[in-house]
Amino acid sequence: MGFFNISGKDIGIDLGTSNILVAIKNEGLVKNIPSVIALDKKSRKIMAIGEEAKEMLGKTPDNIEAIRPLKNGVIADLTATELLLKEVLGELRKTKFIGRPRVVIGIPSGVTEVERRALEEAVYDAGARQVFLIDEPLASAIGANINITEPSGNLIVDLGAGVTEVAVISLRWNSSYIFYICSW
Repeated sequence: MGFFNISGKDIGIDLGTSNILVAIKNEGLVKNIPSVIALDKKSRKIMAIGEEAKEMLGKTPDNIEAIRPLKNGVIADLTATELLLKEVLGELRKTKFIGRPRVVIGIPSGVTEVERRALEEAVYDAGARQVFLIDEPLASAIGANINITEPSGNLIVDLGAGVTEVAVISLRWNSSYIFYICSW
């Protein structure tokens, strides 16, 4: 990589009910933060994210709300999720000197098309060069080095803090079943 190459790195993000995991290609896991954001109620300005915001849950003054924007494996507050993603990527771009990265985001199977487009737009707004959204069970299969192009069926069980997703993957197609194991 040359000095003037600002094309960026490849980043993987797992949007979880409990935590957001961020990995950079050839570096591994670089961020593991609670999926919590604290916002000023009037201005919607970010007051805190991650561990600091988690400590504020249930203890905020009237003008601040600390929330978990992802609940039961789906996006409960799209605006807060977008703000959280922008902040996380903004911090990475500053601390890791990342130019314009390619970003792959593992998302719950239950995400709607509107939520998909909004997430994609938020990541582009945060400075991504390219954005790819992938269903979490499919990402789990690829991460487990399963050949998803074969005609044999593969049962994937993705255990999360709020949801367990079970999928059968064959020929790049999956049939997912979502089980809600707890709620926040």
